[in-house]
Amino acid sequence: MGKIIYWVHTSVDGFVDGPNGEFDWPTMGPELSAYSDGLDRRVDTLLFGRPVWEMMVGFWPNAESMSDDPHVTAFAPFWRATPKIVFSRSYEGDEWTSRVISGDLATEVAALKARPGRDLLLTGGTALAAALTERRLIDEYHVAVHPVVLGGGRPLFGAPEQRRNLRLVETQTVDGQVVVSHYQLG
Repeated sequence: MGKIIYWVHTSVDGFVDGPNGEFDWPTMGPELSAYSDGLDRRVDTLLFGRPVWEMMVGFWPNAESMSDDPHVTAFAPFWRATPKIVFSRSYEGDEWTSRVISGDLATEVAALKARPGRDLLLTGGTALAAALTERRLIDEYHVAVHPVVLGGGRPLFGAPEQRRNLRLVETQTVDGQVVVSHYQLG
């Protein structure tokens, strides 16, 4: 049975993007990139909510032509080769989408987790992560806190409907500036 792993970058003040939707502040140094690569090696499917999907599909198909950053050149081939599922009630998909899920979230995710294969990686975003957290469907949370105060944007987990306690599994500082914490539901 596969796990759902949530991997997200946040600011010190708890936002996943800036007041105008900007996502130019995370710094992917070699240690943070290695951490991310370690998560990638555990999965065989990538999960996205529609807003994150639109950002990803606008960059990763041709990422190497836009950046020669070592993280970009390592992750781009993995991203292109790995099946990608988008959760949306209105999006029909595109050439990079393996599947769109618009049905009952709990039923669909339970089926994904029960399928044979490796774990599933939910990258970024807030709404889908909040909905999955409310239903206790995320197994691991990996939160990278970057040393920046954004002053606004979308808050991590949006506005949760109820409290969820997490249990800290591990925390580490990478690249001398980013704190990565690994949690499970408490």
